[in-house]
Amino acid sequence: MDKIIIYTNNTCGYCTQIKSALTKNNIEFKNILTTNDAEEWQSIVEFTGMPTVPTVCLNGKFLVPGRDFGNADALIRQIQNYAPSYYTMEEMMLERIKTLNYNMSVAFNRTNQILTKIENKLKTEE
Repeated sequence: MDKIIIYTNNTCGYCTQIKSALTKNNIEFKNILTTNDAEEWQSIVEFTGMPTVPTVCLNGKFLVPGRDFGNADALIRQIQNYAPSYYTMEEMMLERIKTLNYNMSVAFNRTNQILTKIENKLKTEE
């Protein structure tokens, strides 16, 4: 069984929903309250750059809501389909940086196209 740790707090309804979904799917996990292990939680926040609960650690890889999963079902699927990577961390990071650069380029190009259309429309209305 994969080692799963979930970082939660007592006032988070989404945390409760995620823990319930894990339990319902017979997925064992260790729950760590961020208030009880504030130092560990702070180090995770510094590492991920995201102070969001419920943060899930699956075999040392962090899954953050919104960034890595959108709902409980998506998280369950990720956990159930998890397989160790054949690639080194360096190889994965390089590919992710290349993908990020590509996505940013596409977004900037789309923004530029929209702004150009707006500029052209403003010019024709003058």
